[in-house]
Amino acid sequence: MRKDLAQRIEAGCAVVTPNRRLAAHLKHEYDARQAGTGASAWPTADVLPFSALVERVYGDALYSSQAAGLPILLTPVQELALWENIIRESEAGKSLLAIPEAAALAREAWRLAHAWDLLPRLGKFPLNEDVKAFQQWAQRYETIARRERQTDSARLADVTASRVPLPEVRKPKSLVHYGFDLVMPQQAAFFRALAAAGCDVAGAGPAPRGGERLRVACVDSTEEIRRAAAWARSRLEANGAARIGVVVPELAKHRKAIQRVLSAVMEPDYALPGRRHPALPFNISLGETLSSYPLVNAAFLALELAGREIEFERASRLIRSPFLAGADVELTRRARLDASLRERAEPAVTLDRLIALITREDAGCPVLAQRLEALAEFRKARLFGGQPPSAWARAISEALTVVGFPGERGLDSTEFQVLAKWHEVVADFAALDRVLPRTGYADAVSRLRRMAADALFQPETPAVPIQVLGELEATGMEFDHLWVMGLSDETWPRAPRPNPFLPAELQRAAGVPQGSAAGMLELARRLTGEWLACAGEVVLSHPLREDDREFKPSPLIIAVPEQPLALPQYASYRGAMHDLRRIDHSEDAKAPPLGAAAAVGGGTAVIRDQAACPFRAFARHRVGAEGLETPHAGLDAMERGTLVHRVLAQAWAQLKTTSALDVMADADLDALLARAAEEAVARIRRERPTVLSGRFAGIERRRLARLAREWLEQEKKRNGFTVLATEDKRRIEIGGLTLNARLDRIDQADDGRRIVIDYKTGKASPGAMLGDRPDEPQLPLYVVGAEPDAVAVAFALVKAGEMSYAALARDGDLLPDTKAFSESRYRDRQGSWQEVVSAWRADLARIAAGFVAGEATVDPKRYPNTCRNCDVQPFCRIYERIENALEDDAE
Repeated sequence: MRKDLAQRIEAGCAVVTPNRRLAAHLKHEYDARQAGTGASAWPTADVLPFSALVERVYGDALYSSQAAGLPILLTPVQELALWENIIRESEAGKSLLAIPEAAALAREAWRLAHAWDLLPRLGKFPLNEDVKAFQQWAQRYETIARRERQTDSARLADVTASRVPLPEVRKPKSLVHYGFDLVMPQQAAFFRALAAAGCDVAGAGPAPRGGERLRVACVDSTEEIRRAAAWARSRLEANGAARIGVVVPELAKHRKAIQRVLSAVMEPDYALPGRRHPALPFNISLGETLSSYPLVNAAFLALELAGREIEFERASRLIRSPFLAGADVELTRRARLDASLRERAEPAVTLDRLIALITREDAGCPVLAQRLEALAEFRKARLFGGQPPSAWARAISEALTVVGFPGERGLDSTEFQVLAKWHEVVADFAALDRVLPRTGYADAVSRLRRMAADALFQPETPAVPIQVLGELEATGMEFDHLWVMGLSDETWPRAPRPNPFLPAELQRAAGVPQGSAAGMLELARRLTGEWLACAGEVVLSHPLREDDREFKPSPLIIAVPEQPLALPQYASYRGAMHDLRRIDHSEDAKAPPLGAAAAVGGGTAVIRDQAACPFRAFARHRVGAEGLETPHAGLDAMERGTLVHRVLAQAWAQLKTTSALDVMADADLDALLARAAEEAVARIRRERPTVLSGRFAGIERRRLARLAREWLEQEKKRNGFTVLATEDKRRIEIGGLTLNARLDRIDQADDGRRIVIDYKTGKASPGAMLGDRPDEPQLPLYVVGAEPDAVAVAFALVKAGEMSYAALARDGDLLPDTKAFSESRYRDRQGSWQEVVSAWRADLARIAAGFVAGEATVDPKRYPNTCRNCDVQPFCRIYERIENALEDDAE
């Protein structure tokens, strides 16, 4: 801190800054200076941002003799709500799709217009449709504010300037406005009012500093962030008391990457689960939206569930959230419950449907069930009709209490501060009674969500030596070391952002920086000069490329000499672990073998998966790895296929023979199929209560009956046969493995020849049953293990308009349009039916024996097709293996 400024503060001078961060910085510097002199106590420095000074004058005026004539100050949230109402009710607003966004732009235009004194000159410039609409909105806004005796932050400096002479208003004898890159007309008028009231007003800024100045080129923004992080750590290690700054012009864009890289460089093991982390030595000035914090997100999930309908994926996150009552006790059971619900739920659920599903599952989550039932009762009592915002604020807080928010475990420091900020936002929402009428629950939650999304929140941290700042926040601050990144010719100067509700020509004429390219260039030139003068060491960096675009350094930094910058190499946590231990490389593709005559669940899918990829079979059927289901609307292809299976199984259970089918009257057959369809639909509704509700059940029953009738007409083309079994459970032993299987159907021709049939409602090819690793091994498995005398296997393709058999048969007279195997297009693989069966027996026994022996090689039959819909990809990491293999081949 400048010595003369410290002396003036000691003498009672007030210091006004353009932002809160600089005010806090100056206070810290002043306190450090006082402590350095050996003082144990000293008066608090009167250092505050300009907005706080204006609010202080307003507060004093509220207790003055003229308080009765003082307008009420609206909160920022109230301002925005008022703008939204005005725009929504206007003629121009009827054509707008995003009224909240338009309201935010209109409020910003209103602030600019007063800060730069633009309103008196508005009529001197051409007005487009947007500006005319804003004029009408602004007139309406001003009329309402005058009628209700209200003002806002944009006009508060004008309102309070005339109250400065009041004796009740505290005025310092002297005031320094410090670090103002540009004093706007409204600010200048306020300072003049202070000067007229006898206050000595002067401007000041940090004293220029000399030292090392260099420019660094980086490969891309990722390397730039890494080098800046390594530089900051090296300077901190050299001097623990150093003041280090990192300025990022596009801080919002790079915030997450900067947070991640700086954390990893400063504390390589920061991301390890279960570790209590010490405070990191850096602070990022730009906060995150309050709604992005998990605690607040959980609150909105609960409020959304209490509404009409919610996506299941969002309800799933709420079920697994740690911010509900009983979350710790029921943690594992709730995870299992979520996995079960995914098999029965629809993509969107209501609170009542979710409660019914949870009750049906009986998953051992009584606390969750009780809390959700209590929320349902509370919703009936309190969350309906139109209410003022204050009533909704109370109801929302009570609803969250009903579900046990924010949970029973102790909150950490960040979560505690987030909860406090959440309560502030709810309180701000309650204060909207002044500007908002009664509203419904959905609108209330939607507005509260927007308020949380607009609120930037940064948890308070202890004083730290490294500050990560946006380009404007570094103004007026002093550092020992400063790194400014992202200064490419595309990024710096920043592009102009004129407000669309104010004439662009007016913004340029008034000198509003963001209103023109010339204004942004001049601003960038001033900021660059300030950076070069505010620290002993200044590093300016820029990326050379990003994706397929190449960059050059900004013309504003080209005069700074480019020099190499040697930085230490800091090990990552992964690297440190590798350095500490000897790594043995081995490929483990062999699991422990199963015992004799081993029995596993999964049926014939075990053989299918082992044939497709041994690791898939191991992961699914021995480890139990499986992907979570994604809820789907209505019936999926598997469920539709199951319905067809059940209808035809019930029909043939009664018909038995083709002779019975041939003699049955059409009306009787239709009645039989209608009953079978009725039972099939009823059964699936018992399994999934929300599916096929209302008239959809009738539509599905009629579809099934028509489909079954069409298939039976196809069956009539065959020679006489008897259906020996449907949905027949069998126990199959092969290759030392015991499997439980279910055969769709076994037919016996009148001459005694048997056929094993499997219904398919999609595509199927007989060739899928052949080869040493068959794609469809279930029918061959049935022949080898359960029906060794069968002379044909067939997929019954039950598809409207395309009814047919896809079969492999010993003889050509068994099924319509099916040739004997010796005459089929597959005869080049095996010469006869007997050879086919022998090959099946050998191949399937080998595949089963491999599973029993523990073969678990990651060996997809046809990569990448085999892996495309596999749910164990994260387990085997097949794509990483293939990419590494390709890289090795390239080398």
